[in-house]
Amino acid sequence: MKNYTVTVNGNVYDVTVEETGSSSGAAAPRRAAAAPAAAPAAAAPAAAPAGAGSVKIEAGAAGKVIKIESKVGDAVKKGDSVLVLEVMKMETPVVAPADGTVASIDVAVGDSVESGALLATLN
Repeated sequence: MKNYTVTVNGNVYDVTVEETGSSSGAAAPRRAAAAPAAAPAAAAPAAAPAGAGSVKIEAGAAGKVIKIESKVGDAVKKGDSVLVLEVMKMETPVVAPADGTVASIDVAVGDSVESGALLATLN
């Protein structure tokens, strides 16, 4: 077994790979188990508590988060894109319903969300 630390999209994972011992040159299937590792304290800013703001931004339809365009503390104007959902194979921007400051981002890239799910909040 070999252990590796891998960073994907800013997330740190400890990965263990099992060696099969095959030296025939043929590719043998390998099994890997990944578990999120604790990220270094200096690498990630402190996250705001979920639902910290008074203006809620909710998903209009079920989809998958493919991009987060704002971060906590960013000032946004009404209509500015906060994040992007993939809905029915189409990129759908989720926009700020009012002027404000992003108080929390309650999803991560790759998350599947249902219609009406809380995505972010503004102050």
